[in-house]
Amino acid sequence: MIVNIAAKQQFLKDNDNDDIENVILRHYKEATGKNGGSPEIRSWLRSLTYMAKVLRDEDLPSDAGLAIELHIPQSSKRIDFLLTDRDENQAKKAVLIELNQWSKANATTKDAIVKTALGGGLIETIYPSYQVWSYAALLEGFNEAVYDKSIEIRPCAYLHNYVSDGIIDSAHYEPHINKAPLFLKGQEELSKLRNFLKKHISHGDNKEVLYELSEGKIRPSKALAEALGGLMKAKPEFVLIDNQKAIFESALAAASEASEHAPKVMIIEGEPGTGNTVLAINLLVKLTALKLMSKYVSKNAAPRKVYKSKLVGTIKRSHFSNFFSGSGAFIDTEPNTFDAFIVDEAHRLSEKSGLYGNLGENQIKELIDSAKCSIFFIDEDQRVTLSDIGSKQAIRAFAKAKGAVVEKHVLSSQFRCSGSDGYLAWLDDTLGIRSTANPTLETQEYEFKVFYSPQAMHDAINEKNHGNRARVVAGYCWPWLSKKAPPLLIS
Repeated sequence: MIVNIAAKQQFLKDNDNDDIENVILRHYKEATGKNGGSPEIRSWLRSLTYMAKVLRDEDLPSDAGLAIELHIPQSSKRIDFLLTDRDENQAKKAVLIELNQWSKANATTKDAIVKTALGGGLIETIYPSYQVWSYAALLEGFNEAVYDKSIEIRPCAYLHNYVSDGIIDSAHYEPHINKAPLFLKGQEELSKLRNFLKKHISHGDNKEVLYELSEGKIRPSKALAEALGGLMKAKPEFVLIDNQKAIFESALAAASEASEHAPKVMIIEGEPGTGNTVLAINLLVKLTALKLMSKYVSKNAAPRKVYKSKLVGTIKRSHFSNFFSGSGAFIDTEPNTFDAFIVDEAHRLSEKSGLYGNLGENQIKELIDSAKCSIFFIDEDQRVTLSDIGSKQAIRAFAKAKGAVVEKHVLSSQFRCSGSDGYLAWLDDTLGIRSTANPTLETQEYEFKVFYSPQAMHDAINEKNHGNRARVVAGYCWPWLSKKAPPLLIS
C-alpha cells in the first residue's frame, strides 16, 4: 500500500501550490479508510517540505518515481520516502529515505539503539540508519520484484532538524551509518543528501520501477530459504524422530493445501520435552523452502530469542528476524495475508494486545484470520496467568467461524526423564493434575527429593553429573512472594 505515488515533477508542483497537505490527506484516506490526525499531517508537511528542497535540482530527473508512506505488505513497516530510477544501462534502482524530526538524542551502549524524546518522555528506540537499512533488507529478502527483477536498493536517513553533535553521528553508530548514510540539518548536509540521490537517481523511470516494487509478491527468496536450510544441516538436534516426523508431514500437507477458500487449522498437543522446538523450527525452514510466507509466532520473546540463537550463522540477522513475530502483531492484518503461522505456546495467548492490553479483539481469532493455515502448539496444563486464554476449545471455535478444517495431533515422545511416560504419569497423579495408573514411583530408575534451597538442589545435581549429562531445566522469573513459607524445589 502506498499513501501517495507520483513523479518528482508532480510532487514539487503540489508543494509549490501549498497543496501537499491536502494531497497527502486525500490519498491517506483512500489508502487506509481512516482520517489522518493533525499531528501526523503536520509531521508529513514539515518533512516533505524539506524533501522538496532536496529535490530542487535539475540533475535529478523530473520523471523519477516517488512514493510517500510505502507500507511493506505482511508487516507493520512503512518507508517514509522512496525514489526509483532506471540508469543508462537500464538497471533498476530504488532509494529509501527515513525522514526523522528529532533534534536531540542520547547515546546508549546498546547496538543500534538511541534514547530520545517520544510520546512525552525519553525512551529507547531504533537508530534511524539501522531502521531504514532493515527495511531494505526486508525488501531484498522477501519482495519478489526486488530479487527476481534485480532492483538495487539504497537506504539512507535524513534528520532535517538535527544539528551534528557528535552523539547521533558518533563512531559508536558508524557501522550503521556506513550501511545507510545519515544526513543532518544544514545546507551542507542537504547538499550531501542531494549528491547521494544524484549518484543513484540519474535518468528516471516514469514510476515503472516503483510500480514493480509496490506490486511485488511477498515471499522469501530462494537464497534466503537456502541459507536458512543450510544452517539446519549442521545441527543434529533438529533431526525429527518418532511421531514428530509424521506430524511434520501432516503439517506440511495442511499448509501446502490450504487456501483462502479452504483454510486449515492444526492443533498439536505436546508436553514439555516432546519436541515442540524441533518440530516448529523444521516446519519454519521447510515452509520457507516451499516459498510459503510463514512466521513463527509466540506471545513471549524468550522462545523466539532461543530459536533464533540456534540458527544464527551467515544469514543476516535482520533478514532472519522477519521470520519471527509476537502474537499481538496482527491486529490490522488483512485476512489470509500469510500462507502459514507456526504458533508456539498457544496456551499463553492473550485476548487483547498492546502494552496496556487494550488493542485488538482476540489473538487467537486474529492469527486464524490472518493466515490460510495456522498451526498451534499447545499444552493447556501450562497456562500460568489469568490472561492466558489459549485453549483447544477456543481455537476450534474461531476455526469454525472462519470455515477452516481442523486437524489434531499429539506429540507423545518424551525426551526428558529418560523418556519415561511412567515418571510423568506418576508426577501428574501425585500433584493432582490428573488420575493415572501410576500412583507410585519405581525408585530403581529415579530418585525423587524435595529441597528447601536452590543451592542444595544444584549441588546434588552437580554431584551426580558424571559425563556432563545433567542440566537444571527450571528457574524463577519473579520473586517468591509468600511470607509464610519458603519455596519447595523438586528434583
